[in-house]
Amino acid sequence: QVRLVESGGGLVQAGGSLRLSCAASGRTFSNYAVGWFRQAPGQERELVGSIGWNGANTYYLDSVKGRFTISRDNAKNTVYLQMNSLNPDDTAVYYCATGSLTIATQIDSYAYWGKGTQVTVSS
Repeated sequence: QVRLVESGGGLVQAGGSLRLSCAASGRTFSNYAVGWFRQAPGQERELVGSIGWNGANTYYLDSVKGRFTISRDNAKNTVYLQMNSLNPDDTAVYYCATGSLTIATQIDSYAYWGKGTQVTVSS
């Protein structure tokens, strides 16, 4: 079992930045890839980005490439999502998830989920 807790969300103006954190406890977190997902009201949950177990490999949704960066510190059991140049379309609840041994884009590949943190970008 892995417990995930997201933090760092909030209200920011368009063009601003936020850094989300995902703190893990429980089973060996460093063995797993971690994904950041988001879900806006009335929309399906989508993968924003994912990072492999050692941080060497990453994947990003096209619309966030060049603006968002995922990193991890396995010594701290924490994964980060640095979000720059935010725009109102980035408004959503952001979730971290893990449990996949490799980077995966399918939601079903991730067994453990946090409860999410709200990100709101005002225009």
